Amino acid sequence: MRQSTTFKVNQKIVYPSQGVGKINEIIEKKFKDEMILYYVIYLEVSDMTVMVPVGKAEELGIRAIVSKKEGQKALELLSQDFEPIPSDWKLRYQMNLDLLKKGSVIDIATIVRSLYHRSKVKELPILERKLYDSARKLLEDEITFSLNIDRSEVEALILLHLEPPVDDSETEEDEPESPAIEEEEDDDLNDPDMSEDDEDSDDSDD
Repeated sequence: MRQSTTFKVNQKIVYPSQGVGKINEIIEKKFKDEMILYYVIYLEVSDMTVMVPVGKAEELGIRAIVSKKEGQKALELLSQDFEPIPSDWKLRYQMNLDLLKKGSVIDIATIVRSLYHRSKVKELPILERKLYDSARKLLEDEITFSLNIDRSEVEALILLHLEPPVDDSETEEDEPESPAIEEEEDDDLNDPDMSEDDEDSDDSDD
């Protein structure tokens, strides 16, 4: 009796840490006197074909492309607030590497968001930069298939969510009430804690 399979031939899948691929074949091969069923997966990003035992696919985190709703949720996560990440890059690298191995689209978006903003503060070490590039490429690939739109549009959407445009509408609406604005500005100028906070904000980073 042939082993049941989760994925079908020609189905697009995500192979965490490897990229988005396509199931080209499902074949049986003999291994140590036992017939094993394999997915034959083509990975476009590396132009490589790999064979993965069907029974190991779940353990390796191989999964189907997410729905349009889940893809949109991952994009929205990029623009959400998040907890500060460790200043120790080695600790940060291991945390994000573990997330990449788990490989959910939310995990991947979390890596992209945190490392993008970290890179705006300080240049990422080489290993971490490679991890960021891999995660971003994987996110771009999956969102492209999930939303069924062009890659260039996905790249623009990711950047838009990472760097949302400043909304000036509130400022414009408040212009007639200039006394209130002036009071807020005066309060800021008289706040004794502001300069100290600004000076200390980057001290913890080495």
